[in-house]
Amino acid sequence: MLDERALVEGCRHRDRTAQRKLYELFAGKLFVVSQRYTKNRDDAADVLQDAFVKAYQHIDTFRFECPLEAWLKRIVINTALKHLRKEKPWQHQADIDDMTNVLPQQGDILAGLHYQQLLRLVQELPPGCQAVFNLYAIEGYTHPEIAQLLDISEGTSKSQFSRARALLQQKIKEEFRYGNESVRGQ
Repeated sequence: MLDERALVEGCRHRDRTAQRKLYELFAGKLFVVSQRYTKNRDDAADVLQDAFVKAYQHIDTFRFECPLEAWLKRIVINTALKHLRKEKPWQHQADIDDMTNVLPQQGDILAGLHYQQLLRLVQELPPGCQAVFNLYAIEGYTHPEIAQLLDISEGTSKSQFSRARALLQQKIKEEFRYGNESVRGQ
């Protein structure tokens, strides 16, 4: 069993072996988190690298009040959001309170998709939609929390999530239609 305290202490003393072990232990899981907020593997790798640099720099602030993995995941998410905020992908989006024609609730058409298929479709979303979708649907943040994290209004968060859902539903329908046609053609 891994002794997280010894690992953290090693990292606090800038022990390269402990830092490498920390990276090897958590990089795979955290890369998946990073991919959900980026458009491609290269961007995800950049975010992950930046996050580990921050983790090593701020390891002294880790107080064992939560699991080490949760602390690192938070750093990865915040690093990814920082990259997104530089782009301000949601600044020209309508607030949901200003929208008159909101899409009706539909069944969960995401069921049955493989993770890699869903990840690819989420990565194809516009950056603002992608960030809000990940924070709300996957990480479990509320719209007020997302609004605070991204420095947007709560209505914009809801609008981005609604748009993300609609775009994902459209992409999934297209994917299944295309997939069915290729099966029929064989």
